[in-house]
Amino acid sequence: THLAEHDRVAVSTQRQAMSAILFLYRHVLKTNFEWLDNVVRARQPRRLPNVLSREEVAAVLSRLEGIPQLVVLLLYGTGMRILECLRLRVQDVDFDLGHITIRNPKGGRDRVTMLPDATRDRLAEHLVSVRALHNQDLEQGFGSVYLPHALERKYPHTDREWKWQYVFPAGSRGIDPRSGVERRHHLHESVIRKAIYAAARRARIDKKVSCHTFRHSFATHLLMAGYDIRTIQELLGHKDV
Repeated sequence: THLAEHDRVAVSTQRQAMSAILFLYRHVLKTNFEWLDNVVRARQPRRLPNVLSREEVAAVLSRLEGIPQLVVLLLYGTGMRILECLRLRVQDVDFDLGHITIRNPKGGRDRVTMLPDATRDRLAEHLVSVRALHNQDLEQGFGSVYLPHALERKYPHTDREWKWQYVFPAGSRGIDPRSGVERRHHLHESVIRKAIYAAARRARIDKKVSCHTFRHSFATHLLMAGYDIRTIQELLGHKDV
């Protein structure tokens, strides 16, 4: 009964306790009590997302510069989550077709979103700089990048190919704790979060502004412009409308 009392324990704590009880009875005691399936489970309270007006978005963007500004332009122009954006590989951006492929996102379903015209030239110029950095790493005997799904073992040297490099690489190399290899990871999300926080303060915006705020603003402004909600659902990668 205590699991159903939302005001006593945090939702995550209740869920963890429920999972532990179910595991104990089903896998340790080898007993299945039907009443356990009927216990009321805690639900995360729904909170309305923060959304910026177009003027507020412009105010924040005007107070950003460099890579943080480009990242936020992409967040607002595509509806990507911050890690989806920072984990983009060079091959995920198709300038000819004008779209971006988001791989292994939250929920596990790859999806395609548009490449905003406002970011096309800047992103192309940015990748010229990234390629120069990658070539410099190669000349120094590095240039490796983390590959998903054990591709590095299956295809040796693929981790040094240009198409697999991160669109937004970190400013310095580091030791990968999984392999012990010195390589360049993607830019850390805290860099973007700090830049957004500072820009929002300078713009004197009283709302809570985070990376995810631009995803919410993207969807809201598309709805206001008359776009079909199913289309927006696909762009955001949500299973449920």
